[in-house]
Amino acid sequence: MENIPVVKQRDLSFTQNRELSWLKFNERVLAQAIDPSLPLMERLRFVSIFTSNLDEFFMVRVGSLIDMDMLAPDEKDNKSGMTARQQVSAICVAVTPLIQRRDEIYHTLMDELDNAGVTEVSYDTLTAAQKVYVQEYYKENIRPLLSPQVIDRSHPFPHLKNKALYAAALLTLSSGKPQGKQSQGKQTGSKQAVAGKQQAVLGIVDVPPTLPRIIMLPGGDARYIRTEAVIAAHIRKIFKIYDVGEQAVISITRNADISLSEEQFDDENPDFLNFMRGLLKKRDRLAPVRLELEGKAPRLAKRLCEFLKLDAERVFSCACPLVLDYVDSIEKVPRTLFNAPHVPVYPDYLNPDQPVWEQIEQRDVLLFYPYQSMQPFLDLLRQSARDPNVVSIKITIYRLARNSAIAKALCAAAENGKEVTVLMELRARFDEQNNIDWSMELEEAGCRIIYGPENLKCHAKLCLITRRERGGLGYVAQVGTGNYNEKTSTLYTDFCMMTTDPIITRDAVNFFENMLIGNSAGEYEKLLVAPYAMKNRIMEMIDEQIARGAQGRIRVKANSITDRELIDKLSEASCAGVRVDLIIRGICCLLPGVPGKTENINVISVVGRFLEHSRIYAFGDGAEMKLYLSSADFMTRNQDRRVEVGGPVRSPEMKQFLEAYLNLLLSDNTRAWRQDAEGIYTRLRPDGAEPIDVQAWYLSHPIEFARSVQPKASLKDRVRGLLKRRQSTEGKSERKR
Repeated sequence: MENIPVVKQRDLSFTQNRELSWLKFNERVLAQAIDPSLPLMERLRFVSIFTSNLDEFFMVRVGSLIDMDMLAPDEKDNKSGMTARQQVSAICVAVTPLIQRRDEIYHTLMDELDNAGVTEVSYDTLTAAQKVYVQEYYKENIRPLLSPQVIDRSHPFPHLKNKALYAAALLTLSSGKPQGKQSQGKQTGSKQAVAGKQQAVLGIVDVPPTLPRIIMLPGGDARYIRTEAVIAAHIRKIFKIYDVGEQAVISITRNADISLSEEQFDDENPDFLNFMRGLLKKRDRLAPVRLELEGKAPRLAKRLCEFLKLDAERVFSCACPLVLDYVDSIEKVPRTLFNAPHVPVYPDYLNPDQPVWEQIEQRDVLLFYPYQSMQPFLDLLRQSARDPNVVSIKITIYRLARNSAIAKALCAAAENGKEVTVLMELRARFDEQNNIDWSMELEEAGCRIIYGPENLKCHAKLCLITRRERGGLGYVAQVGTGNYNEKTSTLYTDFCMMTTDPIITRDAVNFFENMLIGNSAGEYEKLLVAPYAMKNRIMEMIDEQIARGAQGRIRVKANSITDRELIDKLSEASCAGVRVDLIIRGICCLLPGVPGKTENINVISVVGRFLEHSRIYAFGDGAEMKLYLSSADFMTRNQDRRVEVGGPVRSPEMKQFLEAYLNLLLSDNTRAWRQDAEGIYTRLRPDGAEPIDVQAWYLSHPIEFARSVQPKASLKDRVRGLLKRRQSTEGKSERKR
């Protein structure tokens, strides 16, 4: 009898589907919009964030599942056992009530905002004076830009751009053909009979993206009307020779999951920059994955689906605006309807008048965004650009701000003769064009631009600065959990560690050497580097805690956990009695509290004013704890398909601060949600205990972790100390003689 290989079946009893877990995260985002402790405009912002999150989810995740269904229809997800088609169907079922809930919350908020002096006015409720103003605005600013089109035998269906807005309607020709006012009037009685025999055609008019999303109305209050509402109100005049049936504002979501393959990028396409430009142009032409309509128009939706070749399950009727990116452009909004402004502070343990390099030589420096400013790191780059002893700056770039001070500092350094090497990731989704533009500007300034190993995105956050010093070369390495982006550093919680630690800087030197020759499998003493070593080292450190049994301790803070190997290893740790705390903001495919599988695992998610973005791994506790700051989530894409870096925290005081931070997050009873064994999240409440809101705590308390740091002696101080000891020794010897 033949030996038939046994295929190992995955245990699905303590895991859940990645996409459905993400939808639960977005539901937690939406829940912020009903939090009465938040100002009204902040709550409306969360509705906007929920909506834009969902847009990107359909573009990327649903788009990739649709592709997978065509390429590998029988392949099953290793956390839920579902095929790609089954996942898409499950997503559509789960999204429908979320959209209904979003719409209800939006209208409740708009009622409350109306009472507070912020009003969206519908076209039908404009006052006489407002209508005159809007009609004049339409005539002068909107109508000349419109390009209406009827879709019939002579007019093919137009290309509808991804997430653009359109006013669409079903049309029937009014009394056959237009013949002049008197003739048309005579045929009014037979109009309906003629129309009834006609096949309704489709009329579409775009909402020009060059127009503002809202039109502020004259007067003292924050009153506005949406531009698409004005265009929709004029659709009968736009298609004046037709009778208008069902109509709605619509938006198409297209697959944005453009990806590289060895077949696409080869010897015939040697210029990666131009190849990426061409690839970006394809994104707007990819297949539709979703149709949204503002309002109910079933016949219109059916006709659109015929043209778009969309299944009915991916059609969603909404009762609120399809795009809410205009929220922050509403004028005359009372300041009290927003959070009090937060300005990140310059750390009080650093001296802005002293070179940053000298202060890093004295002690490792940790910046905690957004409570602290990115300014010290910017100062380090700017000072290095001018320092005659600095010979090189090497840095990885994933996302940059549009007006990036970091990129400008790198350009200045190159123009001053420094060797500047930038490992630029052109494939940072939705930031591709921005990165292409900056790579060209950096290259023009004299920077060396490289694009990282083939088929691997470089998501690492690492910078290395080299300077000539007495006795050789000195180094400062910076390891971060977030992007080199000044804007997001005020919105996301992240850490930036700067150190002269010789082991870390030596590893950083090796990292950039390896990247320059395309070696993603280099060896490092302390840095965790994906895709070849990070996961294995994490598994080893989990094994170390498993060996400790009930004395073992694991704490991980990340955005998501989806990697099946890491999930299984954490389950193994739980079964060994190890206490595991996971602070996972978004996707968590591991189900905690499953008897015999994950009963010693606790999962919480903190969703607040700032996006919890930092990644921290802590294994053990006390003096023996191993703690890392990393760019990588516990996701397969991060661990297996990206270049990532995790930096060890070696300063005892810094480790103490970060451990206290993790414990404070685990104590949050205001912004935290706990997941149960069914995957259901419940928001934690103080219930009589002292309320703990981690983000509010750091906004109102000084960050003091560096006050107790014992400064390392600077080179100058070490030389002075050596001379004093030598003089003292010589004096003693002289006295003895």
